[in-house]
Amino acid sequence: MVISNLNMKLIQDRLGFINESVAKLRKLSYLEEKDFMKDDRPAVAESYLRRSLEAIFDIGRHLLAKTAGKGIVEYKEIASALGQRGFITKEQAERLRLMAGYRNRLVHFYHDVTDNKLYLILKNNLSDMENFVIEIKTFIEKYRQRT
Repeated sequence: MVISNLNMKLIQDRLGFINESVAKLRKLSYLEEKDFMKDDRPAVAESYLRRSLEAIFDIGRHLLAKTAGKGIVEYKEIASALGQRGFITKEQAERLRLMAGYRNRLVHFYHDVTDNKLYLILKNNLSDMENFVIEIKTFIEKYRQRT
């Protein structure tokens, strides 16, 4: 695979943003459900979750643009292509496809997103984003060793 001019600052910045957001989401995940539902906590969680997903797909779009020679804009396609090209494992690519679907729900079907569903995602799925970061960092290390 030929890679031209990866913007390492962009990738590192987005990875850092994801890590910071997941840390804030993790704190919310430790709350009891009734406490999570208070005040604006669900809205805060939704914002961090949506922006983290955007950062994930920004990284994916960038990596693919530098290897495929064309941009892929559909989120589920980005997920699949990252797995097919070996940036992430096939298992992570499948989880990323599910995240793409949820990102679309947050953006386009926001009226169907419930606070209870957000709470369940915080309790059960934050590791998917953490694993994405780990796999991209592993790819970056291998990339740097080759260049």
